[in-house]
Amino acid sequence: MSLSHHVVRQDPFAGLSRFRGEFYSCLTRRADALFELADAVLCADGPVRSLVELSLVGEHRRGHGGLYAALAAGRVDVARLRRALAAMPLPRAADGRLVLAADLTCWLRPNAHTSPQRILCHTYGRGKDQHIPVPGWPYSVICALESGRSSWTAPLDALRLAPGDDAATVTARQMRELIERLIEAGQWKDGDPEILIVVDAGYDVPRLAFLLKDLPVQVLGRMRSDRVLRRAVPACKPGTRGRPPRHGGEFVFGDPATWNTPDAQTVTATRLYGTATARSWDRLHPRLTHRSAWTTQLGALPVIEGTVIRLQVEHLPSGATPKPVWLWWSGTDATTADVDRLWQAFLRRFDIEHTFRLFKQTLGWTCPKIRSPEAADRWTWLIVVVFTQLRLARPLAADLRRPWEKPSPPHRLTPARVRRDFRHLRPKAACPAEVPKPSRPGPGRPLGSKNTRPTPRHDVHTVGKPGSAKQRTKKSTTPRPRRTG
Repeated sequence: MSLSHHVVRQDPFAGLSRFRGEFYSCLTRRADALFELADAVLCADGPVRSLVELSLVGEHRRGHGGLYAALAAGRVDVARLRRALAAMPLPRAADGRLVLAADLTCWLRPNAHTSPQRILCHTYGRGKDQHIPVPGWPYSVICALESGRSSWTAPLDALRLAPGDDAATVTARQMRELIERLIEAGQWKDGDPEILIVVDAGYDVPRLAFLLKDLPVQVLGRMRSDRVLRRAVPACKPGTRGRPPRHGGEFVFGDPATWNTPDAQTVTATRLYGTATARSWDRLHPRLTHRSAWTTQLGALPVIEGTVIRLQVEHLPSGATPKPVWLWWSGTDATTADVDRLWQAFLRRFDIEHTFRLFKQTLGWTCPKIRSPEAADRWTWLIVVVFTQLRLARPLAADLRRPWEKPSPPHRLTPARVRRDFRHLRPKAACPAEVPKPSRPGPGRPLGSKNTRPTPRHDVHTVGKPGSAKQRTKKSTTPRPRRTG
């Protein structure tokens, strides 16, 4: 399958129908039920609250039993679906390069004691700097970003982290496989600008750049404000004896006396943040030790040099006191144009938060009470396909706004507004699902009989240090019901 830019621009309905047909081909078991379930999410009135309500949507022609059975026993060819997503037209930055953002989002399941492979996910509490660990399934999602202010992204991959996985290692492997698919699909060719990968402070940015150093990519990420990096080793003076040093002087983020003169500096006037001042220092690297993710690294640890950018804005839209943002870029010798391009690309990374909010609050990604993680993966891929169809229907949808909403031009419609009009666009697109055959529900469990096969309960896995062989588990403290009689 191949979806080129000019095909979708000439006939958007053909591009939407082509992708719907390819999606149906990726469903290898209970395809009709899964396909109509995705259409029910697209055509439901209002946010999705539960799966049983989707069975009442007119586009879902099967009962709620078939809906649950499709999630529990269906099958999706994920490899083929990933190739189909990589072959679609993707948004690009102003200079024509691909910008990919990776982030973790959690499907919280605190009371699902019979669901295996749950991990303690760190979530933010209501207080300042409070992190609350809640059991759930964390997913690593990669999206292609657009240029300019927008709530649209292009989700390309989603992967659930298993107990004991290192987020940086899993994301690097996931990103490597995605970039190979993009190159195979012709999204990147020799001579094109390198792909920019943008991540937040939850990732070890130098390690991610080290794991992807053989690919045509650049890595940009935020660092904590308490980091200490090292400068490049100065040239040895004649007559110096002993082993040459591997690290230069310290660069302390919190100590301006160690910064010296920046290599580049820009001042930009913005509408939301006032004056934005960005300064960069070239060839700074962290001093690595044989701990944490570098435990298994043999021999001398690498020196990963990059460019540090400090962004300071005049004010924030919320009125809070702005704090400086420290960025690390895997490239070196950054010019003033590179500095402006990089910090603006990092601000576009927050568009992925709009996608996560739409997944959870509108499309109902975390609403179903699914027991098995395999069923959760199927439902996650259905949500990704639903959002992709909304993106393809973006130039076709009309603005069905509420009476109190302001009108929006066609190119500024949000994903939620495009979803309102999808029910009118669906009859014009391909629908390969077959009409269900007349049937009657099964007898189910005989009346008065007891369940002789209780569902096993599973412990919650805690995240240990990467590379450690010992894995700790936290047992559930919920009391079991007593047997009576």
